Amino acid sequence: MTVKKLACGVDVGGTKILGGVVDHHGNIIEDHRVESPAKSPEAVEAAIIEVVQELKSRHPIECVGIGAAGYIDKDRSTVMFAPNIAWRDVPLKERLEKVLELPVVIENDANAAAWGEFEYGAGAEVDNMMLVTVGTGVGGGLVLEGELYRGAFGVGAEIGHMRVVPNGHLCGCGNRGCWEQYASGSALVRNVRSAARAGSLLARDVLDRAEGDLDKIKGPLVTEAARDGDAFAIEALTDLGIWLGEGIASIAAVLDPAVVAIGGGVADADDLLLGPARRAFEAQLTGRGHRPMLDIRKATLGNDAGLIGAADLARK
Repeated sequence: MTVKKLACGVDVGGTKILGGVVDHHGNIIEDHRVESPAKSPEAVEAAIIEVVQELKSRHPIECVGIGAAGYIDKDRSTVMFAPNIAWRDVPLKERLEKVLELPVVIENDANAAAWGEFEYGAGAEVDNMMLVTVGTGVGGGLVLEGELYRGAFGVGAEIGHMRVVPNGHLCGCGNRGCWEQYASGSALVRNVRSAARAGSLLARDVLDRAEGDLDKIKGPLVTEAARDGDAFAIEALTDLGIWLGEGIASIAAVLDPAVVAIGGGVADADDLLLGPARRAFEAQLTGRGHRPMLDIRKATLGNDAGLIGAADLARK
């Protein structure tokens, strides 16, 4: 197979569209960012085209990979459903190729990020790995025996929507008790705000840091308080880590990856999150003590994982 030297990866987010020219070593040669007009599908497509053409004008790009949140068909061509953009059964590959005159593939953004970490980041030395992104929700991507797993219909590895608590918190997907309602940055903020709202003395330092404004209590503020030794913030991240580790143990019982890489904004808490996650995983893993233990580690590519992964997948 001929390896294309330069590919363009595009990460389509709710607030931004970020494109980058990526070489076959996973290096970003140049990137270009525009604001995302997320309310208008046509405007989003126009913005993607603008980003790629801007980069194409300066680099000999040979293919384009698009990473977008939502359900992408197995042919990597049609967006069947996107939660933040009104894409419903949109033949996005065909539309973009017609204008860009380049080969285009469409990929789920979490899958693209997982592939980026597998090829160039935290999973580069193994054949079986899972990426868990802990941010507003919980996303995931899975590589098995060196191949990106998409499932029978292209919508596999939606790990954040495993139901872990019957009749639990209502999730944005419409179900109750999904894992992301307990193991995400949103869950962390919900729990800390709830304690502060109830007047808990334990949450006083966090509320003071937020200048008494509950809306200012966000994940980075809680992490900062925990790093400074605030016991309540440390406990909040510990609880989140426990939910994370127990969920990983359930997934490992089925899929048996060698590495689970933790990405997303909350992963910036480092061992304040990963330490409790590892301990909970080890305590709950089926067959513990009689099987090798996978490695839970922090993802290494940060916010560039999806862009890099999408570009590399365009070469496949």
